[in-house]
Amino acid sequence: MDGTVLIADDDRTIRTVLTQALTRAGCRVHATGSLSQLLRWVEEGRGDLVITDVMMPDGNGIDMIPAIHKARPDLPVIVISAQNTIVTAIRATEAAAFDYLPKPFDLPELMTRANQALSRRVRKTDPAPSAAPVPEAVADPALPLIGHAPAMQNLFRMVARVLNADLPVMIAGEAGVGKTVVARSFHDLSDRREAGFVVLTSADLSEEAIHNAADRAQGGTLLIEDPAGFDTAAQARLIGMIEAWEVGPRRNLMPRLVSTTGADPQADVAAARLRADLYYRLAGVTITVPPLRARVDDIPPLARHLLARAAAQGLPHRTLSEGATALIRAYPFPGNVRELENLTRRLALTAAGSEISEAEAHTALAESSPIVPPAPAGAPAVRNGAPAPVAAPAAAAVPLGEPANMRLAQSVEMHLQRYFDLHGDQLPPPGLYDRILREIEKPLLEIALDATGGNQLRCADLLGINRNTLRKKLTDLNIEVTRRRKLM
Repeated sequence: MDGTVLIADDDRTIRTVLTQALTRAGCRVHATGSLSQLLRWVEEGRGDLVITDVMMPDGNGIDMIPAIHKARPDLPVIVISAQNTIVTAIRATEAAAFDYLPKPFDLPELMTRANQALSRRVRKTDPAPSAAPVPEAVADPALPLIGHAPAMQNLFRMVARVLNADLPVMIAGEAGVGKTVVARSFHDLSDRREAGFVVLTSADLSEEAIHNAADRAQGGTLLIEDPAGFDTAAQARLIGMIEAWEVGPRRNLMPRLVSTTGADPQADVAAARLRADLYYRLAGVTITVPPLRARVDDIPPLARHLLARAAAQGLPHRTLSEGATALIRAYPFPGNVRELENLTRRLALTAAGSEISEAEAHTALAESSPIVPPAPAGAPAVRNGAPAPVAAPAAAAVPLGEPANMRLAQSVEMHLQRYFDLHGDQLPPPGLYDRILREIEKPLLEIALDATGGNQLRCADLLGINRNTLRKKLTDLNIEVTRRRKLM
């Protein structure tokens, strides 16, 4: 690696680590804790690469990029930041940064990016790229869109690349991962944000409803939630509407099409739940939002953010103890970010003090699901303000993994025994029968509805219950009317 690297970071440790690593790689390095000093070096003609932090004592590193490019159009800039949000990634991309890496970064990865930047420097004889204005920071929409995990950083980069492109976007993922938040970001952070944002759901199946939504979204964004849940006639109307836009006189007012789907939209096409010609019109680019279990390191900062957001909405201000943080991080969160948000709001309401204890986190998890990580031996739990059982030692807990040939009854028995073991010598909270049946009943109904394509008559017949009983259970269990689940 050859070249001179300019480093700007207010953290002396990071400056030292980067200086040593780049020097060993053969580079010359100038490091500073000041953006003004960085800009002076750039204007003096020093450096072949800039590595800068975002939040600095004398300014914002991203805001400095246009000035760097004005002085030295050929100088690549790599942005590093502890602000691991989608807004930071988008602003770095729009400012024409060579690359963006979240803190804490992987040093070998940063060295690879630095080598790429030094190898691809624009020659001084090349025409200077036109400087694009960096937009003012936009309020991050709802922000469970934070994350240091590689899966989320890849998502941020993809969103940044196609944010203002005239391509339809399909956002895939499991329930509760934040697909609608990502979709909203495509509007709120784009150059269409001053126009309308309209949501079209499976409840809006009439031709009039579809065209009304289209009219209100002109020039803005039309979000189509779960198009596979639309009946065949509604999907055909959507196709007709898109075709009319594409060739009509008001093509310049066509909204950006964004859709949300399940984790595998191509499976919906293969099963004829989603028309192939509609899929290809909506999937100009497909972005997959990772489940929470694929980014477990993001769970603690997400939980802290959600607690802060709950406090801003009027709930008591709470923080997480180290033990509570570790316990929450270990939980699989099958309901993803939505389940985590429900948990943090419950803890904000029920915790005894300003800091949520490990025992309180364990109790909240145990009461919401029979499958929870064990609390360490000796850690007293709290339930309804009174001391509750000490969990069994971790060695006594039955592992979550189960043999592929395990019968359903054995699997249920295993998880129920685990639940009792977690309470040691004492009994679980009262109401166990209804709580366990509810845990089993909800996924059963959801899977049966998926299997029958949302047809409630067929679903009721499959389950062997009355259709009215099914409708009441859907209401009582708060099963959302999404993904081919439309109350008839």
